[in-house]
Amino acid sequence: MESIQHFFGSVDFWEVVSSFIFLIAIIDPFGNIPITISMQKKGIQIHPLRVCIASITILLLFLFLGEWILRLFGVQIEYFAIAGGFVIFLMALEMVLDITIFQNDKLEGEIGSGSSIVPLAFPMYAGPGAFTALLAITAEYSIASLCISLLLCMLVLYFVLIGTNWLTKYLGQTALYIIRKFFGIIVLAIACKLMFGNLAAIF
Repeated sequence: MESIQHFFGSVDFWEVVSSFIFLIAIIDPFGNIPITISMQKKGIQIHPLRVCIASITILLLFLFLGEWILRLFGVQIEYFAIAGGFVIFLMALEMVLDITIFQNDKLEGEIGSGSSIVPLAFPMYAGPGAFTALLAITAEYSIASLCISLLLCMLVLYFVLIGTNWLTKYLGQTALYIIRKFFGIIVLAIACKLMFGNLAAIF
């Protein structure tokens, strides 16, 4: 009981807000709306609750086991944060400049027509980008704060998935495009903070 109180006692409001903004930008439910709509048009049934449960399960497992895996390979979290910051920097460039750096074409055609877990839960929402982001920011935020941030991200993702058609109809492609650019700039700034902040810590 005391351990649970200690765990949640380490939650910091501003850490939750900051990590939530960062993670929701990486998971990018708004930017992935066109992909979701495309899947629906192909006859793939989307199950928002299943997608969210699968996504947070994968992310939480990686959050708790990721550092152990790093220790297994003898890599310090600060070095991973720098490498992760660089990967996130490239992802931010994709969002801001409308370019494609990471290719996922090989995944197309390998999924079943009735599945919404792949590629939505993995690798779209709980994929390499989110893994990298989670491990990178564990050097700066508490695990408890990150768990709450992930729950909030899944809540947003759930409502985006159930309201995809409504968002597309009433917000329009232009508004979604602007949201993606806005989040891209935030991710770019945080990526720089991760890289240069951890470089300073090492040296």
